[in-house]
Amino acid sequence: MYAVVGCSECSNLWIIEGRSETTQCPRCGARKAYDKRKKFVETDDAAHARDVRASMLANRQGEGEAFAKLDSFAELEGDVADGVVDNTEYLEESGLDVEKVEAAGDRDPRGPTRSGSKQEIVEGALEALEKPTEDEIVAYAGERGVSAEYVREALEKLTRRGVASESRGQYRLL
Repeated sequence: MYAVVGCSECSNLWIIEGRSETTQCPRCGARKAYDKRKKFVETDDAAHARDVRASMLANRQGEGEAFAKLDSFAELEGDVADGVVDNTEYLEESGLDVEKVEAAGDRDPRGPTRSGSKQEIVEGALEALEKPTEDEIVAYAGERGVSAEYVREALEKLTRRGVASESRGQYRLL
């Protein structure tokens, strides 16, 4: 069972499913016994309860006539389910070449040898290399498209944060 109820404190309207001893207004938090709440409609149909609440809200704003011209929630949901446009149709209607868009999506803008973010690559070097020096980490990351300047800054930040340590020119993750 569904009931469209109102709050006597703030005039909020909402739908209650089932029946509990007390209800609480979702807007102002006023708690009241279910029997004391003003029930505008009680129905077994959730869509009908939504329609009644929406109609009441539209009437409050002076838009009752405009709301009356709309279909019910159930009909609108059916229209949306049937009217979904797939990606291909959307792209074609937008004037785009679908094959070029798909090809662009397949390309990795970071280049073919880079996997992960720059930070992940620096941390990966610390994991993969045994007792790596700064130059070895720079070389490892450089092969994956990360600049030496970024690697040096990242190493400094990692050691400052306590994620990595440096001793006698060699780095390791902690």
